[in-house]
Amino acid sequence: MTATASLLAAPPLLAAEADATSAIDSVGTPTLWAAMIGAVVVLLALDFLITRRPHEVTMREALAWSAFYIALPLAFGVFIWSAYGGQRGLEYYSGYIVEKSLSVDNLFVFMLLLGAFAVPAALQQRVLLYGIIGALVLRGIFIALGAAALSAFDWVFLLFGAILIATAVKVLRDARSGADHVVDVDEMRSVRWVRRFFPVTSDYEGPRMFSQVDGRRALTPFALVVVAVLSTDVVFAVDSVPAVYGITGDPFLVFATNAFALLGLRSLYFVLQGALDKLVHLGFGLSAILAFIGAKLVLHWAHLVWPSVPEIPTLASLVVIVAILAITTITSLAAVRREEERAAV
Repeated sequence: MTATASLLAAPPLLAAEADATSAIDSVGTPTLWAAMIGAVVVLLALDFLITRRPHEVTMREALAWSAFYIALPLAFGVFIWSAYGGQRGLEYYSGYIVEKSLSVDNLFVFMLLLGAFAVPAALQQRVLLYGIIGALVLRGIFIALGAAALSAFDWVFLLFGAILIATAVKVLRDARSGADHVVDVDEMRSVRWVRRFFPVTSDYEGPRMFSQVDGRRALTPFALVVVAVLSTDVVFAVDSVPAVYGITGDPFLVFATNAFALLGLRSLYFVLQGALDKLVHLGFGLSAILAFIGAKLVLHWAHLVWPSVPEIPTLASLVVIVAILAITTITSLAAVRREEERAAV
């Protein structure tokens, strides 16, 4: 029995010690997995029905759905806490907060893409829905691969930690340079690759992805922006899955936190559309969170090699993450207010 199996019995970064087991210890019974996947499919089908007829989303509609998609994961966390104990409950809520924070950054990138492609307001929520579905599929694959790798090789914790720290450095550089505020559609590799094989029409034709140009099958700009959004989903999955594995080693909780964080993105986008520009320090906060979790994964790997190396419990991790987000929000709003006051003078 390996040290990694011991870790997965007591999720990474949280347990100082645990007895080794031969399999991944997860709360996800077949019934619970079936219920979760079924709920995700039903909610996605509901979203497709809502967006079947393109329309501009009102703030009232966006707020109502956002409230629903926040209440749902909170209620599920109560179930996890009561059914499986406070430790699992803390892991779930900590993972959800991390994933929701990263999803807000995803929304900012989506906003830039929708603006760069000049997506009509009535079509924006359908583009977001395709992006959410792509993200769910990709993260499901990454979660399964991550669970298999973590159960087989201890050094994967070191690899995940290194990925998160490297990502934190990139996010910090982008935040300082403002490079993430610019999207050049013509320079996107996914767009250039698609245009090599298909002609693209000049105008949107509702949510249609295909059209005809001189009797030849062609893509619409709607299809092009969907491809661009899906390509960014790959990058987000590389960041988010290791991040939540830094909170819990339970694949079911990893999937649940990712699913709940993603499902509410469509409505949350329209709620935060005007406010995202005010979160000017969001990149700095996310960089700190990713670096923190990456360092904790490295510490966990070191603990497996040298048991004297300490680990930090779940509650402390949750406090650090919430504190970083709170400080980021406060300093962002203060900075925006100072800029507005200077502009008014």
